Amino acid sequence: MADNTDLHVGKRLRRRRRLLSMTQQELANEVGVRFQQIQKYECGANRVTASRLFELSKALHVSVQYFFDGLLRDGLPERVANDVEGLDGDLMSQKETVELVRAYYRLGEQPRRRLLDLAKALEDGGKKPGAA
Repeated sequence: MADNTDLHVGKRLRRRRRLLSMTQQELANEVGVRFQQIQKYECGANRVTASRLFELSKALHVSVQYFFDGLLRDGLPERVANDVEGLDGDLMSQKETVELVRAYYRLGEQPRRRLLDLAKALEDGGKKPGAA
């Protein structure tokens, strides 16, 4: 049975793979395993060895630490107020979120800034800073 750390590493692995639009097969080919092994890693059924985690980090263009970000010493997820990882429902693993992030980064720098400003304004209820 998987423990909390294995489950957390698996979720982070799946999230990053999806964010990069990689299939399990593509990732498996990159690290020299079968796609079923990637499935087992992602659901926490199999533990990832240190050497395999290093290979996965290279294939996914992240540091090894990425897979452990958000964990406390006891292996339970850390909830940080400003951390996207701490949002309910594993937000970054949802298809809509990944599509939104991809579309955002396909925009040029200026439209991205304007879209971000719009989102912040909508979040604040359309109120201007300092307005009463």
